[in-house]
Order: sequence, then structure tokens, then C-alpha cells
Amino acid sequence: MTTSAIKSQKTLVSTDLGKDQIKLKHIIKSLPKECFQKNSRKAWTTIILSLSMAALGYYFLAISPWFLLPIAWIFTGTALTGFFVIGHDCGHRSFANRRWVNDLVGHIFMMPLIYPFHSWRIGHNHHHKHTNKLEEDNAWHPIRPEVFASWGKNRQSAFEFFMRKRLWWIGSIGHWAVVHFDARKFKPKDQASVKLSVAVVLIFAAVVFPTLIITTGVWGFIKYWFIPWMVYHFWMSTFTIVHHTAADVPFSPADKWNAALAQLSGTIHCDYPRWIEILCHDINVHVPHHISTAIPSYNLRLAYDSIKQNWQPYLHDECQFSWQLMKDITDNCQLYYTGVGYKTFDEYYAGK
Repeated sequence: MTTSAIKSQKTLVSTDLGKDQIKLKHIIKSLPKECFQKNSRKAWTTIILSLSMAALGYYFLAISPWFLLPIAWIFTGTALTGFFVIGHDCGHRSFANRRWVNDLVGHIFMMPLIYPFHSWRIGHNHHHKHTNKLEEDNAWHPIRPEVFASWGKNRQSAFEFFMRKRLWWIGSIGHWAVVHFDARKFKPKDQASVKLSVAVVLIFAAVVFPTLIITTGVWGFIKYWFIPWMVYHFWMSTFTIVHHTAADVPFSPADKWNAALAQLSGTIHCDYPRWIEILCHDINVHVPHHISTAIPSYNLRLAYDSIKQNWQPYLHDECQFSWQLMKDITDNCQLYYTGVGYKTFDEYYAGK
């Protein structure tokens, strides 16, 4: 769709409403209808792309000399991140019209990552309902000083070490391990689905991991699964923290939280090298995904162009992925003071 066509789709622009009057339905109404249309060809093309790129990555791993393995690992792990994004669309029912197709494809593509599909789907939908809401957002939320003060010394030290040493890239591993495997943490109506998804990944691991070790040795397991899996978690952790974290991004208590503004201005668009965005199916064009999870990944750029046309004053500044960006986030966004914003550990200790 051309820029002029997007402009012609305007039914409501940001200047028509006061800041406190904006609701998600207003933003959704302003988007072109094409943004919400599922396209089977495009959807299955993402699968072909991810499968072929992962196969290419494993081929490189098999033939590469030792000094090229880091490049092959980065490429393969990034391709596997595309597997997660396909499962992500399935979890939001934006991959296919039939629920059973979404569930089947979601399980298949999250299975090699040992990610229980329904466990993630249920928890992740909670994140969308409570984005940037203090105490409720379960994807990434800042730690308030009073919460930090209530922790024991060991837990405080561990969190400080995590932030000061810039270990954000392993954050999603802890979230994966703690949240997704215990059905008791979910509502009774969801527990059967969670148990099914956990069983799927455990059966996969019970069959594939021993087979891989028997045929390629322990080093083969590390080379072909564990390190690419760690690269995947690097991107999973990075995407998660960058999507909603900057020194000026507010987290609000429930009584002051505005759903539309939280999704619109509390979600950050970050540009990554194009090869990463291709392999990860544009998941980093993240603002429209938070406006409506019904938008398939292949329509995110179209939707974002429209959002910029209509709602630019409320969008957070775009950023570009770099080591400096991650350094700024982990160095400055350490503890969150309600109504004030982020402060560092050093500022926290100085004020005691």
C-alpha cells in the first residue's frame, strides 16, 4: 500500500482527541483493513524461510572449521528465533484462521526450543493486557526500590550482578525455566493445555537429546543444539527488554495506567540489521503488534507506517540496536521509582 493510500485510510488522527481520551479502539480504527487480513501464502512462506535458513545454518555448522563456528552459531540461533516468532503468531491466532492449525504449528515450531506453547501463549497474553503496568506486566517489569529492599542480601546481590555485568542476554532463560513448566501456576481451566505443551517438549527432549548425544557425542549436543539455543535466548532476552525499556518509558500503577498510551508510547521500535529482521519476521516492528495482536507479522510494517502517519506525537523515539544501547539500558534502568522513573543502584545507596 502506498503512502497516499495509507493517508486515505485515516478515520481518526491523534489531534482529534486529548491525550487522556485516546483508547486502543481509536488507534485500531485508524489502521488500514489490510493490516488484519491473513494471507496463507505469506504465512506459509515464513515457515519455508525459517526451515530453509535453519537447515542452511545446520549445514554450515556441520562443515565449518572451528574458527567459523561462531558465525554459524549466530546465524543458526537467529534462524531458530524465527521459529519462535512463527509460534508467536500462532499463539495470537494470527497465523491461520483455524485454531487447531495455530496450535499444531505453534507446538511444532516451539518444540525444538523446548518452549511449551500453551504455557507461553497464556502468560504472554497477560503481558499484552497489562503492558507497562507495575506489578502486572509479566514479560519484563522494573524492580522498585521498596521491593529490592525487601529482598535478602543474596537475591539483591544476584540482581545487582545481573544488571551491572550486563547479563540481560540470559534473562529469558530464567523466565522460561521458572514460569512455563509448572501447571499449578496457571488457572485450573488452562492446566490441561499447559500439561499437554509441557509433555510435547519433554518427549521431544527425551527422544532428540539422547539421539544427538549418541550419534555426535556431548560436543555434538553442545554444537548443534545448546549454543544455537543460547543465541536464540540472546535475541529473546534482547527483544523483550528493548521493546519496553528506556530511561523515559514509564511504568504506571493500575489506577493511573492508560492501555492505549502504554501500548503506543510504552513500546519501542528498534531497528536491527536487516538480515536479523528477515530471519525474525519483523517482530521488532513491535508497536503495531501491541496495538493489536491480530496483525500478522508480515503486515507489521504496513501497520507501523499507518501508525506513524496518525499517531506520531505519541510514539517513543526509534532506536537502533547496538552495544551502546544495551549498555545504556542496563547501566541506567536499574531500579524504578514510581512517578519519578529509573535510577541506578549507586543513586539508591546514596539516598539511603
